[in-house]
Amino acid sequence: MMLGAGLGALLLLAAPASPAAAAAEAPAAPTTEIAFAPPVGQPMRYRVTTRRFGRDGSLIDFAILYDLQWQRAGRGYRLGAVLRRIDSDAPPAVMRALTMMLDPLVGADIAYMVAADGSRIDMIDPDGLWERALARIETAGAEGQRAQAQQLAAMIAALPAAERDQLASADIRALLAPANGEIPAAAGTEVSIRQNGATRTVTKSGRASVAVGGADRALVIDHRWTIETATGLVVREQQQSWLVDADGDGRTLVEERIRALESAP
Repeated sequence: MMLGAGLGALLLLAAPASPAAAAAEAPAAPTTEIAFAPPVGQPMRYRVTTRRFGRDGSLIDFAILYDLQWQRAGRGYRLGAVLRRIDSDAPPAVMRALTMMLDPLVGADIAYMVAADGSRIDMIDPDGLWERALARIETAGAEGQRAQAQQLAAMIAALPAAERDQLASADIRALLAPANGEIPAAAGTEVSIRQNGATRTVTKSGRASVAVGGADRALVIDHRWTIETATGLVVREQQQSWLVDADGDGRTLVEERIRALESAP
């Protein structure tokens, strides 16, 4: 849970309300296998950017920046991840509401064990991670932010362990194509899979409904994954949520999330 001059144009984006039309003509899934061979010993930077658009056209954006490094560990891999910082132009109160649960993890070293084929990823010592996070919250309370610290500690304590771990690791898990259950394995009416050299692009479109002003409105969710088939890493993932106009003739972008690997500085 981030912006140049081009962002203003996103507010004006309009498109047909049937984004899956092109996907219906998608070819059969490519036969190229997705290997899993992450770049061992090579520092990587991973940015997760979220942009949300209000009804008045205002923009809320924030970016989470991770530093990553892979190492061999037995038959599999060890992935070290540090949530380096959270950037945002949003007002402080809005920023706190959006990132409250992640703030205690900033600067923390989070380690994962990854299966040799990338199909499974497990956080190492998740209990220790949250103990350290709660200690940081207590320190913040002692330094004068007591009410906010108590609220945050109570929220974390109330979460089941599995949900806490999912909160801390969702972005990292999304990076591994073999372990990412959201990526379709075959083309279909609303799914397109294309291979271009060592890069595979998968697109998917889905629909949901949301309550807006007391009435249900259709929400179109477009997803696009760009995968390096030689490494098995999702080098870029883009998800856009579009609110369909009441008359069904157009749609408005209300949220966009981009997860992307970048070159380490």
